[in-house]
Amino acid sequence: MRVLVTGASGLLGRAVTAEFKKADHEVVGVAFSRAHGDLKKLDLEDFKAVEAFVDQEKPDVIVHCAAERRPDVVEKNPNGATNLNVQVPGFLAGLTNDRGILLIYISTDYVFDGTSPPYDVRDKANPLNLYGKTKYEGELEVEKLNSAAIILRVPILYGETEYNGESAVNALIDSVKNGKAASMDHYAIRYPTNVADVARVIKDLSLKVRQEKVFISGILHFSGEEKFTKYEICEVIAKILGVSLDHLQADANAPKDAATTRPYDCHLSNRCLNGLGIDTHCVKFSEWMQGWLAKN
Repeated sequence: MRVLVTGASGLLGRAVTAEFKKADHEVVGVAFSRAHGDLKKLDLEDFKAVEAFVDQEKPDVIVHCAAERRPDVVEKNPNGATNLNVQVPGFLAGLTNDRGILLIYISTDYVFDGTSPPYDVRDKANPLNLYGKTKYEGELEVEKLNSAAIILRVPILYGETEYNGESAVNALIDSVKNGKAASMDHYAIRYPTNVADVARVIKDLSLKVRQEKVFISGILHFSGEEKFTKYEICEVIAKILGVSLDHLQADANAPKDAATTRPYDCHLSNRCLNGLGIDTHCVKFSEWMQGWLAKN
């Protein structure tokens, strides 16, 4: 297969690129602000340039990882976030539909309000913050313009970062290490999922559709099954490092700032992926983190 990965300089994009390359597929990675190495620089908001690039590269699959994923940033720049999270996936959906290219659009568990988990693919979306709203609107654009596309919702991601702040999970390593007094969320439930596992699922879905000719479309969910609050993630990290967590105060109260409210528990059900015969196993969080911290 020939695969085009958007956001290929990012945490998930790098993992997706590596997974397809490991399986000997041709991969073209595009990025914008962090285009380096063999990545091609492409402004996804320049639709004429995107169309010309796709027609030149002729991919079988486009994995659309690029997005503004930081809820706080989305709130500060709603127009920019809407362009990237809504308009771009809509354009890619129409483009891939016209050319018979498989589009896999990466979405989020934040399309749900977190009040009645676990969430199946048919459950009604009700995003609490603007980030979740833009990603859901991106889903609607994709569904409207390419009924054969796959929308893969995933939860909070972690993995091999270039800097800890690339992941809201890896960022907690700094919170544990720096010793600065802070309040840490001990309210919302999260299901940290490794980008290498997500990349494997994306590759396996692509193979089923493009090589095994299995018709798969619409919304799918993939999530790790281990649940943690942010404070509990910090506890795991502190135990591995053998350091005190006394500087962090567990905050078990629901957040008061409604503008960037994180949902309580958006656990995504893997039922549909399992039904398709896709391997949904995930690396154990503490084991992966122990190996990562030993190297870093």
